[in-house]
Formats: sequence, C-alpha cells, structure tokens
Amino acid sequence: MITLKFNTTTKQVVIKDSTNTIIGTYYDAPTVKPRDGFYEIMQKYSDAGQDIQIPVCRLPIQNTIMFIEK
Repeated sequence: MITLKFNTTTKQVVIKDSTNTIIGTYYDAPTVKPRDGFYEIMQKYSDAGQDIQIPVCRLPIQNTIMFIEK
C-alpha cells in the first residue's frame, strides 16, 4: 500500500511505501487530481513568465491511501 500525504497550505506532497520509507516528495504542487483510476500530482512551473501545471506522478487509486491536511 502507498501513502500519499497532501498538505494544502504548503502545497507539498509526500509519498511513502508500505515500509514507511519516503519514495517521493513534491513541492509547489497546487493539486492532486483523481483521473482515470489514478491520483495525478500536478506541479507548478514558470515558463516565460507564465505559470503552468504539469503532471509529475501518477499513483493507482486502488493501492493508495491519500491524507489531505491543512
């Protein structure tokens, strides 16, 4: 089982595996979208003065527990 913790205030996502080892950390992540059976982590980038959001990670919903905190 994968654990995803999304902090909506700091815009940080931490992903841990079943042994509680951190396998990924993402900053400037304004949202985590459920899409087509996956949680999709979006990350904000600035490109030529424009802020764009791109997907950086997809985790299967069936194997992932997501915690949302402020």
